[in-house]
Amino acid sequence: MQYAVIETGGKQYKVNKGLVLEIEKLEVKPGEEQKFDKVLLYVSDGQVSVGKPYLEDVVVSAKILEETKGKKIRVVKFRAKSKYRRKTGYRHMFSKVVIDSIEKKEEKKKSAPVNLDSKDTKKTTVKK
Repeated sequence: MQYAVIETGGKQYKVNKGLVLEIEKLEVKPGEEQKFDKVLLYVSDGQVSVGKPYLEDVVVSAKILEETKGKKIRVVKFRAKSKYRRKTGYRHMFSKVVIDSIEKKEEKKKSAPVNLDSKDTKKTTVKK
């Protein structure tokens, strides 16, 4: 099983491929793709990678399905004996996304170490 923990909108989410979740509203239009590079944790086949604070080589890509509004919160101000009453409402905006993939970039293979003690080196002497 492969999953990751990402950070977006000041919150952390555990995601895996195919998961649909509501996150803080993004500046991306519905139907477009968004890549999350703030990956805190990545688990694949029992191997755990933890970032310090983020993992550089893991990217989570998601598709924006729609923008929705949250539940209405009503705010009431009231002062007794003064006929002062104010009532307002607020609805928070969310983006509904589906996780398409969790990709880990392949590490570059290191080349063979160079032997500095080879006989091809030339000794130089300084004349006095």
